[in-house]
This record gives sequence, structure tokens and C-alpha cells, in this order.
Amino acid sequence: MPQTLSATSMVTPCGFSPHLHSSGEQGGLIFQDGNLSSASLDALIQHLIPTTDYYPEKAYIFTFLLSSRLFIEPHELLARVCHQCIEQQRLDEPVLDKARVRKFGPKLLQLLAEWTETFPYDFQEEKMVGHLKDMIRRIAPCDEAYWKRMNQLLQALNQKLATLSHGQEGLVKISPTVSDKLVSFKTKPPPSIQREILSVCSDPYTLAQQLTHVELERLSHIGPEEFVQAFVHKDSLDSTKSCFSEQNKTNNLEAYVKWFNRLCYLVATEICMPAKKKQRAQVIEFFIDVARECFNIGNFNSLMAIISGMNMSPVSRLKKTWSKVKTAKFFILEHQMDPTGNFYNYRTALRGAAHRSLTAHSNREKIVIPFFSLLIKDIYFLNEGCANRLPNGHVNFEKFLELAKQVGEFITWKQVECPFEQDPNITHYLHTAPIFTEDGLYLASYESESPENQVEKERWKSLRQQVIQYMLNMCSSSIRISTLIILHKKNQIKKEKKMRKKTKMQANNKKKGENR
Repeated sequence: MPQTLSATSMVTPCGFSPHLHSSGEQGGLIFQDGNLSSASLDALIQHLIPTTDYYPEKAYIFTFLLSSRLFIEPHELLARVCHQCIEQQRLDEPVLDKARVRKFGPKLLQLLAEWTETFPYDFQEEKMVGHLKDMIRRIAPCDEAYWKRMNQLLQALNQKLATLSHGQEGLVKISPTVSDKLVSFKTKPPPSIQREILSVCSDPYTLAQQLTHVELERLSHIGPEEFVQAFVHKDSLDSTKSCFSEQNKTNNLEAYVKWFNRLCYLVATEICMPAKKKQRAQVIEFFIDVARECFNIGNFNSLMAIISGMNMSPVSRLKKTWSKVKTAKFFILEHQMDPTGNFYNYRTALRGAAHRSLTAHSNREKIVIPFFSLLIKDIYFLNEGCANRLPNGHVNFEKFLELAKQVGEFITWKQVECPFEQDPNITHYLHTAPIFTEDGLYLASYESESPENQVEKERWKSLRQQVIQYMLNMCSSSIRISTLIILHKKNQIKKEKKMRKKTKMQANNKKKGENR
């Protein structure tokens, strides 16, 4: 198992405080050192269901709802929960035991409320909402307050889903990379990519704030279930059916990874773009200051993206440019994000930021944005390093408790409201400014500082040939288009001449007839 952060006491915002049990089996659940370690899927489902005198721990609800989708789809799980509730509480009888239902009803409503609040994306399916409404209709005749609670629950769910949907639509789509062929030799960049970051924002602290705004906005759309769905495999007990056939949705998670990659390439593009060495050095120093401010804020994802962009080969090879840069601050930041010891320095800094967040008195101090790729890597190795099921067929719940701690901590961090006011011009530039692909970066880099060895010379020659061929193709296309336009105009002129000649002949014939 990879090195991971010490779990805080927060698996969910509601808290993580499991009751201690002695080791052994209780009701089909296997406990080890006071923690639930394994059980059959049926026993775990039964443990989720409230009764008149029992309600599952919040940590268990979060952990099981997060991990259960590896074995059963959410709508099937809710259907089973509802069916067992109906049987256990005899909700299908003509005359209900109102006293019993009044004890059971609030607990059922609480379970459904926690489910809709923590995993709202599950309820995008009509089946889920249908099961929810059916259950509440069965208990509502026993207490009028249940109708009101149902309406409040559904209203909150619809509002949350609408907010998430609107937020996703409102996010500026990331622009594709600029064609490598747009780099022209020994000339200024074309007008379409001439704008630069320093003309949009020259204050490092402001840019760090806006990067944090973008990060938190994008993180807010990632549901906890996406971390599990990213690693869905077939259940070992069912070799014919994927456990998550229609629900394997990780769009928000994937979009966030694309944002990180874009920021890396944006930094590299901004550095390679200027024609003069002094300007390139100025851009590098600016991004070093931005990265330092990101570190101070607790925005480790943007920090790593900026460092990664500056360490890309097309940037790092610009030795003449780097000789003009004060690199002491950069080396300090690199040291903080050094991958040695499984990112020991970064993990130490992250623990410090997490502790600050727990004792914070303001949203500014609560900000913790982890290096996302490493978080995904940790979860991946946790998933790969431990089996979902034990040899006896039991669900390995001990594994999912650890998974829930990691995901739950992240969910707490992503719910922090950004304290910085958004600057639409800057955030729009961050999302839409054209960037070069890797070949484009190398070409721009070679144009700034000539190749130093044979390998670089060969690559530069190859890239130049590609550009020349592209320009020739563009010229050929332009010639073909121009030819078509000319031919079209000639045809139009011929038609107009014929029409004028015909009109003139008709007028002459009419005049001759009148003279006769």
C-alpha cells in the first residue's frame, strides 16, 4: 500500500466516529480490532437499513454508499433497501402500525437525506427518484410532517442537481492546442496568439488567487463516487456483467485532469512565446512568484502544474534565458514538490495545510487543494493493492474504510467556498488562451535558442519541414479556392453579358415592329 496521509477525523463533513466493537462476528459482520473488516454484501445492505431502534453510523453510510457501486448499481441498492424496509416495518399492510412508523420514519428520511446530499448524481436516474417517492408515500399517512419533509428533500435535491448542471455548463471549455504550424520563423507570433499573460495580469498574487478560483470551481463538480468509478472492474463473482454498466461516469474527474495538463502547457507556451531573452526571463520569474503564492494559499495542484510547465524540455533547454533568472525561489519550490521518498516533502506540506484547515477561522485558511494526480495515484494503488472481495466471498470492507478516509478528506476540502473575488477576464484567458502542443513548443524553443546538439538539429529540421509543407498545402488550398472563385466570377460575367445581349435584341425587335 502506498504512503498516504494520516486520516483526519473527517470522513465526511458530518464526522467519522465509529463505535468500537469487539473482534469477532456480529450479525454476519466481521470485526477486527474494533473496526468492521468484512461481511457479505447482503449483511452490509442489512446494516445500512434503519429500524425503530437503530440507525447506521454516518461513517458507515458514506463508506458503504461510496464502495457499494463496485458490486451493485445504486438504483438496485435503493430498491433492495426499500423492499427490506417495507417487509421489516410491514408497510404493505392495509392498516399501518402508526406508533412503529413514527419511530422508523424520521430515520428513513434521514438516510435518504444523507444519500441525496452526498451522492446527488445517483438521483439523476428516474428509477432512484421513483423509489424515494414510493417509500415516503408509504409512511406519509402516519404523519403529515412526512409530506413536508419529502417535498423539502426533493426540492433540495433538484436545486443541488440544477446547480451542479448549471455550473458544468457555465465552465469555460478548454481550448484545444494551437496548431504547431502557427509558429513562423524569426517573426512575431500571429495576431491570434499574440496576447500574453502579463498583459492580462501582472500581479502574481492576483493570478494565484484566480487559479485557486478555477481549481475550486472545477473541484466542486467532482462527486465522491467518481473516484470509485474510475477504477471499476468486473465483480469477481459475476464474470458476465460489469458492476457499473451505465453509471461509469468520470467526466468531472477527467475534465479536472485536462485542466492540470492545460495549465502545464499554458505556462510553457507563455515562456517560449516571447522573441527576446529578457522577456522570456521576465515570464519565468513571474510564474515562479505565482507558484510561491499558490503554495502559501494551499493550492498545490496549480503549484505543481506551474513547476511541471517550467520543467518541460522545451523550457528547461533555454539556458541563456535561465541564466537571466533568479532561480533560488524556484529551487525551493522544486524541493517542496520533489518526488523523492514518494513526495515526502509535499506530503509534509499537505499535512500542515490540512491541519491549518481544521483549525481555520476563515475560508482563506481552509483552502487545501491537493496535487490531484498524486491523489488519484494513491487511490489507484490502494484499489490495486487490495482485493475487493476476500477468498470467502466477503466484501473487503477494511479496504473501503481506508478509501473512504482519503476520498472523504478530499470532499471536505473541495467544499470550501472560494474567498477570492473572480476576475472574469483572467479566468477566461486561463481557459481559452491558445497553447502549443509539444512539437509547437520545441519549434518555438529552437527559434528562441538554436539547437545545441545533433539530435536537436535533426528535430528542428524535421519540424521546419513540417511547417514548410503545411504552408505549401495552405497555399495550394488558397490557390484552388482562388481559382474556383475566379471561374465562378467569369461564369457570372458571361451570364450577365448574355442577359444584356438578349434584352437589347428584344428591345431592338420591339422598336422595329413599332416603326413598321
